[in-house]
Amino acid sequence: MANNYFRFKQFLIRQDQCAMKVCTDSCVLGSAADVSGARRVLDIGAGTGLLSLMVAQRAPEAFLEAVEIDAAAARQAQENIAASPWADRIQLFSLSLQAFEATQPQPFEVIISNPPFFQASLKSADAAKNQAKHTETLSFTEILSFAHRFLTAEGRLHILLPPHEAKVFAQEAHQKGFFTNHILWLEATPQGKLLRAIHTYSRRPSTVTESVLAVREKDHAYTAAFRELLKDYYLIF
Repeated sequence: MANNYFRFKQFLIRQDQCAMKVCTDSCVLGSAADVSGARRVLDIGAGTGLLSLMVAQRAPEAFLEAVEIDAAAARQAQENIAASPWADRIQLFSLSLQAFEATQPQPFEVIISNPPFFQASLKSADAAKNQAKHTETLSFTEILSFAHRFLTAEGRLHILLPPHEAKVFAQEAHQKGFFTNHILWLEATPQGKLLRAIHTYSRRPSTVTESVLAVREKDHAYTAAFRELLKDYYLIF
């Protein structure tokens, strides 16, 4: 069973009211996504508020907006944000992405998301987990349509998905006029199982660059690259 909280060096994530707990791949997204120069960042599907807090820590000039449809998760994310050093730079909206779109927000330089990805699979008896993991309430099409309207001309969209779903998302993104700029492959161990892919999209055509990050060595110790990436967040580093 996951702990009710996860303590980072500069903030605390309480997660007992959230279906999706703090996980390694989300932490990689929060620390690896390029947010350089961004003044306005949007976190779609905020959950505990983890990504917003990680970005706020390393982007002191950025103002963040976060959208979370689940009311219980939104309340907990708000508590986590309020208790952090960056409460004045993060605004949480307890809304669906569609309702948030209707508010006509100002454009964003960066959009970041660890979205639901199950499109056709058996569901849990837990409705909150279904909402967090399945695409019925937040489809790939909706994310891309929003980005098409509200991402700046030079903006970046960072999406974390399993490898197969990342390929599906990429096909749709390219049809919508986005270009893949970079892919970070996250694997369990060197040359081991690919766990997730973080794709960076923009409206700029470019040569796709790729990198690979292994979480642990064969002996289960964290890799040097993982330790370097998370050293400003994890207490154990």
